[in-house]
Amino acid sequence: MSIRFTAKARRGMVALTVAAGLAIGVAGCGSGGGDGKKPDTTASASKGSGSNASAQEGQSDEPLAELKGPDGLSLQITSAKRDSGGFVTVSGVLKNDSGKTLTLPAQLSGNETEIIRNGRSLGGATLVDSKGKKRYYVLRDTDGRPLTTTGITSVKSGETVPVFMQFPAPPTDTTQVSFQLPMFAPADIAISG
Repeated sequence: MSIRFTAKARRGMVALTVAAGLAIGVAGCGSGGGDGKKPDTTASASKGSGSNASAQEGQSDEPLAELKGPDGLSLQITSAKRDSGGFVTVSGVLKNDSGKTLTLPAQLSGNETEIIRNGRSLGGATLVDSKGKKRYYVLRDTDGRPLTTTGITSVKSGETVPVFMQFPAPPTDTTQVSFQLPMFAPADIAISG
């Protein structure tokens, strides 16, 4: 059952990537648009492409939380949305507020061998449901790759990098969870959708 679920999640990510690519193409030709849904699609696309300008367009005015990390790194969580596929997608922006380029700590990938084998990621992130007394880890596809932003090794001074992580969804009556990322202060966030 978990293989079928991760296969569905993977197909969903492929569809999201294709849709996001089309949205970037349309956004590049247009005036930037005023539709509230277009920036979210653009932000999703920029997660994979590393485009910082598009990600900033998709940010809400107030982040759900801001987590402080080591050496001037911070993570602003901009959304935590429950998807119909049975998972929660947490999106945000990783920022370097220091005066130098920072190498991301290996601890952010977590300590699970299968995730580490697939390179640098935010695979160490978890959601904690205090009410249900459960911890949710980042989902993986059928090849063991984490369903999160991967490949970020360093962040330049002043740079922002859009990121995302997908988790199994807590029960629908759970709307508040604690988001945790190794080496960052935890934060309570609200799940929408």
